[in-house]
Amino acid sequence: MYDIFKERGFIEQITDENMLMELLSKPITCYIGFDPTAKSLHVGSLLPIMSLAHMQREGHRPIALVGGGTSLVGDPSGKDEIRAVMTREEIDINAEGIKRQLSRFIDFTNGKALMLNNADWLAPLNYIDFLRDIGRHFSVNRMLAAESYRQRLETGLSFLEFNYMLLQAYDFWHLYKNYDCLLQMGGNDQWGNILAGADLTRRIEGKIIHGLTFPLITTADGYKMGKTQKGAVWLDPELTSPYEYYQYWVNIDDRDVRRFLSYFTFLPMHEIEKLSSLKGENLREAKDVLAYEATKICHGQEAADNARSSARQLFSQGIIKDIGAIPTYSITRNDLGEGIEAYILFQKTGLCKTRSEARRLISQRGAYINGQTVPSFETIVGPDDIQSNIILLRTGKKKYLRVHIQNS
Repeated sequence: MYDIFKERGFIEQITDENMLMELLSKPITCYIGFDPTAKSLHVGSLLPIMSLAHMQREGHRPIALVGGGTSLVGDPSGKDEIRAVMTREEIDINAEGIKRQLSRFIDFTNGKALMLNNADWLAPLNYIDFLRDIGRHFSVNRMLAAESYRQRLETGLSFLEFNYMLLQAYDFWHLYKNYDCLLQMGGNDQWGNILAGADLTRRIEGKIIHGLTFPLITTADGYKMGKTQKGAVWLDPELTSPYEYYQYWVNIDDRDVRRFLSYFTFLPMHEIEKLSSLKGENLREAKDVLAYEATKICHGQEAADNARSSARQLFSQGIIKDIGAIPTYSITRNDLGEGIEAYILFQKTGLCKTRSEARRLISQRGAYINGQTVPSFETIVGPDDIQSNIILLRTGKKKYLRVHIQNS
């Protein structure tokens, strides 16, 4: 397992390399926490998720810990300001959605993996008892030296957030004591919190447990992983369709191909090396493989097959079909009427943010209707453009949207 993490580039920091290599030579229980402050995880959470999936495939038992309790406090790591406080009900709803998403990556049947919510043991805590039994093991000076706290001191760190490290450390100790969990993993911004949990367990139990962090991923052009002009790339198919998910991976920078194949697929490294050695136009093949494999893992083979088929049909010449995987904007025939000016339609459907952006795109001959360049922003898109109840819009070379015409 350690070799897999090493060759795929998963490891940023570890508590003790030799001890961890020995630890991973036999089945253990490990955990990662997931923050339920949104109803879906996004691509930025994929590396931790894939690490749990790899662990399970190699015979270890993963715990996916939903932070229903810690989310009531809020993790200051990597944040410039305090988070809005959420209600327990909001967090519980989000946690259920995250459980469904994680189940596509990890097999939770027959105790092969566990899904836990730290609200179950954090919410009932007595504050005085917690301060006496847990708080006494923490040095304020050492906590303030942690990167996550040090950055926030400049903008203001609330006492509520200051408690977060104690709560996450308590999680690690609780999971060790009750589930024999010996390893916590997470993004590199969690390093201080992970060390706090290992230190707390050593002080209370006299046992050494371990931590491992992953690199915080940015794309080759410096953007945060999973962010696009439209916003986050979600794992929930209702927020980011399988087709859009597939297209995100197809359109990555050439420089990211090898890294992302290593991180986000289960392909063997010799195959990844072969794919990433392709040059020029042939590198498109490697991106197609990445997109298909990533979509299959997240959404299932049928969704991946449909997304790949839709993409291939679209990029072949002149084929326009009612393909459900392509992003859709619905409009009635009455609303379409005798026609809508092209620049208004491109803005209305969301392909362009503003009408001025749409006019500029059309004037630069970067907008297409049913595969044909839009000659003027005043071009009328109307009933004559409907094919099988669809008008197919495109911006640039790859961004498609189907306008579905409803009868009423």
